[in-house]
Amino acid sequence: MKILVAVKRVIDYNVKVRVKADHSDVDLTNVKMAINPFCEIAVEEAVRLKEKGVASEIVVVSLGTKESQEQIRTALALGADRGILVETEENPGSLSVAKLLKAIVDEEKPDLVILGKQSIDSDNNQTGQMLAALSGLPQGTFASEVTIEDGKASVTREVDGGLQTVSLSLPAIVTTDLRLNEPRYASLPNIMKAKRKPLDVKTPADLGVEVTSSLNTLKVEPPAERSAGIRVGSVDELIEKLKTEAKVI
Repeated sequence: MKILVAVKRVIDYNVKVRVKADHSDVDLTNVKMAINPFCEIAVEEAVRLKEKGVASEIVVVSLGTKESQEQIRTALALGADRGILVETEENPGSLSVAKLLKAIVDEEKPDLVILGKQSIDSDNNQTGQMLAALSGLPQGTFASEVTIEDGKASVTREVDGGLQTVSLSLPAIVTTDLRLNEPRYASLPNIMKAKRKPLDVKTPADLGVEVTSSLNTLKVEPPAERSAGIRVGSVDELIEKLKTEAKVI
């Protein structure tokens, strides 16, 4: 079984994000970049399925600038077999990303596609659902557990009031939640091996897709500074402050 995993290059979640002086965008100068955490969970799940003997090949795809090869190599070091970079200098919107991934799905014909449910920079939570609609494939979103058996994927997801399990005929699209697994660290030998694994580079034109975005960023503002906390001497004082100052009770 072939699994296709999509990964996105984002600012490392440990980094404090800075805004450019002209408020036009986030400042990426000398900022550490990494795989989007939800995408890293997707890679880990694919690797675990391969270790169980369910999957035979894992293909990692990323869309973006040449620098995104760094995140593909990281995924290869974690256990993926080969990578595909769709190189573009444009900042594609979610629909363009879904169209590019759909073109890759048409070429690769994977049995399962795993994506992070959202990226930590745009927080759109759209691409997986759009890809499923464009490809005409069943989808299981926000997966906290995935099992593959008898040509079907069983996906458990959190819903209001509990858990819901859906059964999907393969091929299918799955998006990952944080509870699905805990990604491993890449070992030094695997990092070295990843440098020799195949990585193909394509362009949106190769796939017949025009990259566009329907969103224009007007201004980027940092979040408001939080005021310092205070220490109270008793429960009564806490309740009084919640009533009179915070006005939450």
